[in-house]
Amino acid sequence: MKMEEHKVKDIPRRKFLELSMKGGLLIAATPALLTQLVSCRSGAGGSSGMDMDREMLARIIAKALEKGGDFADVYLENRISRQIVMEESKFKSGLYGISQGAGIRVISGNKTGYAYTDEITEEKLLRAAGVASYVAQNSTPASPVDISTTNRSSFVTVRQPLGEIADEKRIEIIKRADQAAKDYDPRIKMVIVDYYDEVRSRVIANSEGVYLKDELPLLFFIVQAMSDDGNARHMARERLSNHSGFEMFENVTPETVAKNAAREAIVMLAAQDAPAGIMDVVMQNGWGGVLVHEAVGHPLEADNIAKGIGAFTGKMGQKVASDCFTMIDDGTLPNFRGTINFDDEGTQAQRNILIENGYLKGFMTDILSAKQLSMARTGNGRRESFRYIPIPRMTNTFIEKGKDNPEEILASTKKGIYVQSLSGGSVNPVTGMFNFTCRESYLIENGRKTNPVKGATLIGSCMDVISNIDAVGNDLDFGPGICGKGQAAEVSAGQPTVRIRGINVGGSKA
Repeated sequence: MKMEEHKVKDIPRRKFLELSMKGGLLIAATPALLTQLVSCRSGAGGSSGMDMDREMLARIIAKALEKGGDFADVYLENRISRQIVMEESKFKSGLYGISQGAGIRVISGNKTGYAYTDEITEEKLLRAAGVASYVAQNSTPASPVDISTTNRSSFVTVRQPLGEIADEKRIEIIKRADQAAKDYDPRIKMVIVDYYDEVRSRVIANSEGVYLKDELPLLFFIVQAMSDDGNARHMARERLSNHSGFEMFENVTPETVAKNAAREAIVMLAAQDAPAGIMDVVMQNGWGGVLVHEAVGHPLEADNIAKGIGAFTGKMGQKVASDCFTMIDDGTLPNFRGTINFDDEGTQAQRNILIENGYLKGFMTDILSAKQLSMARTGNGRRESFRYIPIPRMTNTFIEKGKDNPEEILASTKKGIYVQSLSGGSVNPVTGMFNFTCRESYLIENGRKTNPVKGATLIGSCMDVISNIDAVGNDLDFGPGICGKGQAAEVSAGQPTVRIRGINVGGSKA
């Protein structure tokens, strides 16, 4: 990976801006990178600053298949990124970087050969193709189709391209959030604001004749607020992220993000120890969808299914959840964090119904797992960067909205836990067992949300959870996240307000 960067530690605003500008000039003046530099354009699915000679790509694909193989592709990537962190009203760090590289893949039966290079030259790409080709020795090679431009729909639009935004505007957004969090309550003692943006350009070509290129802009904005009243502390977090231009901060202001974080930090100062046991749980709409993302989504990714392992293996078409439960993965939601115009294999993003009214309808596939399972490609072949092979990954995964009124769901729950936000969790995709930590939760007493509680965890199996959901609200909402599966991916998780009957809650009471 090639990287030009400036790191900044506790320096004045003027000096920070000077360093950012110099970093940009330095990179722009590097001849090897000049033709690869990208700027985000309106529409984001149109012209990319990254392009490659089709005849050269054809030679690379032919080299990859010279020893045999069913399929070969070339993936080229260029990223321009900025990150600025403010802590306790001081700029703690800043990073401006460019990275680029390419990966060559060969699929032969159930085997995959992969090699990557951070130098995008024909010599390096041919060498990588030769390395990847070894996996297909002594097999019959597929005949590559002539490469031609392929059309894909775009779901990302941009009004204020990130490449045209002055650093002063980024810093203004950060300072506004910092001030809003501090002004919320004097018990807010520390604020951390993390701003990140990038523009990722991709070129994909393969032995099926596909040639695609696009740009995906990304913004990720995080505010953390820590409260302290002398007796208790709580660190709260609020996140905002979209594939979009800088207009994201017109739709949701930095002050809104900061106040939401500060509100949680103050409310949770009064939290008492959470009870433990089997109880009903009502989960607020939005980021609570990360529970089904982890507990249900990962077991529905087709790589494990193709290996014959996982909670949903052999259950296609069977009843696996309650009648009111429908789960969808949709990479086409406009400008969402998990949205992609096409996946990192070139397959068009689409809306995939995974479970419908309790019945298992589909899995999330990439090219390899779709071939192994004799299923259609669903547009879920994703990778962290050119250094990784694509694998089945979620995009925007959510419980579809139902017909129940959220207030009535709470009112009809006599006793239990109301979960307003989760801080994350994990799942074993083979067994379907999961555990999650509740960052903000409350007791439910006689149909009302009452005292905040701390230390609550949700423990169970994916099958039990989706079978015990008996109410689904009409208030679908989403939250942004980072999904880890050996490599990171941008995702959104969502749900309406839902009620789960009889889930195991681990508490902090002795």
